[in-house]
Amino acid sequence: MERDPKNKVVVVTGGAGGIGYEIADQFLKHESKTVILLDLNESLGADAVHKLNVKYGEGKSVFIKCDVTKDLDKVSSEIFQKYQVDVLVNNAGVLDESSARRTLEINLMALVDWSMKFWEHWRTDNGGRGGTVYNIASIYGYEYNPYAVFYKTSKSAVLSFTRSLGHPINYERTGVRVIALCPGFTDTVILTGETWDWHKEGFQKVMKEEVVMQKPETVGEAAVQIFKLANTSETWVAKNNEPIKLVEVTIEEVSP
Repeated sequence: MERDPKNKVVVVTGGAGGIGYEIADQFLKHESKTVILLDLNESLGADAVHKLNVKYGEGKSVFIKCDVTKDLDKVSSEIFQKYQVDVLVNNAGVLDESSARRTLEINLMALVDWSMKFWEHWRTDNGGRGGTVYNIASIYGYEYNPYAVFYKTSKSAVLSFTRSLGHPINYERTGVRVIALCPGFTDTVILTGETWDWHKEGFQKVMKEEVVMQKPETVGEAAVQIFKLANTSETWVAKNNEPIKLVEVTIEEVSP
């Protein structure tokens, strides 16, 4: 049941546009009960909710203004009081090579904090009902080139966090599945983020000549496919408009 999007209540951080919006759209397309969009941009959030509710029915989507680095306790409390949430999609992120701290706070620390808040809330060994933490990482979490140093660092850590928290031993105890999606280059505003001046030309060349740029809709579709397939701790790739692919890693056999 945890892999069926039908009737799920889904929270999406950074959900007002880009990949986050398309993930929300696809969950509703696959008959999720409600999607809750969290984002700082109120006008974009209102527009996103309007479009989704016109498309899928009034009340199918809800917007809450949220800064993921500051509003965790307030917003999560509001959500837990009103909804029985099944899925947290940690999608909010930035590309800001002018600030390692800002990049890590948004892309990593906020993701960890939101994950652990929902993980604790869902733990079946503490009376919870289980759930899925779904982290949106990046192919830059494991690919190697000189660009986006801070961004890569944050996304690599997200993959390690996903695999460790989602380890089968943790899942067996808590009933909380933890999975990740690594999108390839996708045509969203994040690609216009700050890079080092002497990296700009090379980074632009990569985007123009070395990758197949995909649309956010493609990643949204892949996200729901992966939701249906992924075992806990797994990370999957959706890049270059190719079929989704599991990233093979070795899981050490340890005793509980």
